Amino acid sequence: MLRAALFGLVLATAPAMAQTADPATAARAAAERLDRATAQLDAAEDARNRVKALTETIRAFEDGLQAMREGLRQASIRELALTRELAAREDEIARLLGVLQTVGKAPAPTLLLHPAGPTGTARSGMILSDVTPALNARAQALRDKLDEVRTLRQLQASAAETLRDGLTGVQKARTALSQAVADRTDLPRRFTEDPIRTALLIASAETLEGFASGLTQIAENEAQGSLPDISHRRGELPLPVQGRVLRAAGEADAAGITRPGIVVATRPRALVSTPAAATIRYRGELLDYGNVMILEPQAGLLFVVAGLDVVYGEAGQVLPSGSPIGLMGGDDPAIGTILSQSSEGAGTDRTETLYIEVREDNVPVDPGSWFRTDRMDDK
Repeated sequence: MLRAALFGLVLATAPAMAQTADPATAARAAAERLDRATAQLDAAEDARNRVKALTETIRAFEDGLQAMREGLRQASIRELALTRELAAREDEIARLLGVLQTVGKAPAPTLLLHPAGPTGTARSGMILSDVTPALNARAQALRDKLDEVRTLRQLQASAAETLRDGLTGVQKARTALSQAVADRTDLPRRFTEDPIRTALLIASAETLEGFASGLTQIAENEAQGSLPDISHRRGELPLPVQGRVLRAAGEADAAGITRPGIVVATRPRALVSTPAAATIRYRGELLDYGNVMILEPQAGLLFVVAGLDVVYGEAGQVLPSGSPIGLMGGDDPAIGTILSQSSEGAGTDRTETLYIEVREDNVPVDPGSWFRTDRMDDK
């Protein structure tokens, strides 16, 4: 009874916020970011440039959801570590509670008497005065850790509603973005695609190199000149999608096949956008790459982005930097799945892959020479 009562006192008296760990703080901050993203979505409904506003809104939701997942993952790892530590120290805690119980029940005169007389009593008093602060410190440390466990569990329990609202918001923003892209009529065009020549080129091309070399043949009425040179941004361009590099250029896959591009692992329905202003040279299915977008940011330079589920835009259009070009496939995970993955400390939710290849004068080069692949963590 006394042990249960003391544990109840520990949980009730320790300050909740003062001892909150960084994982909890991160998760709360992520929840606030999702709230701001929701407000941003409402504002985007009336924005003049709805494509740009909705693109920024989806990025805000993706950032917020990622931060929420990471905060929950850290909270789960911390809660598990504390639980295991407390379980391992169960015997020590029991002895500590026993000592505190004995000290608390014993009458003060009894504590002050010693069989050895006044000298022994003085010595025992000195020992007790030394031990008591240490016992109190250990008890306080126990209170702090138990309270941290309680705070982390409460945070995880309340995360479901926050995640549900965030997923609903991002789904709504994606739908609105698709409609806004379809309604967009203000993009400049550098050329008009000839559908017959495009079909013939697709049918005759056996490799990406062969297809890329014939891209100029499918363009009609192409404007002279090129977009501004971006060579000064070499190595600093952001990847078109949030994720992690799964396979580097030239690295063999499970089947032993090597390709000159990189493979980025992303979450389902992730937004894919232009890393720089670019002309759409091609969009559609190609060879075994699935849906492909070929972007030309400057003359002689092509960014090949393959593996999308939904593609936006038309060949010949000139897109501003950061414009949406499509969405990844898959379905958003259920709330229970996200919480389960977080509790396991898992990062297995990046189920989609995007292939990115860079070609200079139709020769493939390492995308790492253009993109910040080494700094792309789990944003």
